[in-house]
Amino acid sequence: RVQLVESGGGSVQAGGSLKLSCVASGWTYSTNYMGWFRQVPGQEREGVAALKVDGDYTFYADSVKGRFTISRDNAKDTVYLQIAGLKPEDTAMYYCASSQDHIVVAPLDPSEYNDWGQGTQVTVSS
Repeated sequence: RVQLVESGGGSVQAGGSLKLSCVASGWTYSTNYMGWFRQVPGQEREGVAALKVDGDYTFYADSVKGRFTISRDNAKDTVYLQIAGLKPEDTAMYYCASSQDHIVVAPLDPSEYNDWGQGTQVTVSS
């Protein structure tokens, strides 16, 4: 299994920026997608960004396009989520996830992912 550890969350004011990090260990050759998701208590987990490992293709939820950027640093085994123009509605627990061993049809669907980190909290005040 891939072990994932997120960091970088915090409390910021609206309009601010954060950069979330996800350090991965236990990579396998079959890891094909990395994704960032968020969840508010009482609501379903929502996919916000995903990256196809082969080719670095990226996918974003409409609600975050133009503000969120997913990227990776292979040398550091790390995937990032740069968040700009934070809004109060971005407040959530943010999770990193990896997908392997199957063909992904919907990169922002949480059910496509096998392994998950413990999450990092992002709180945005108005």
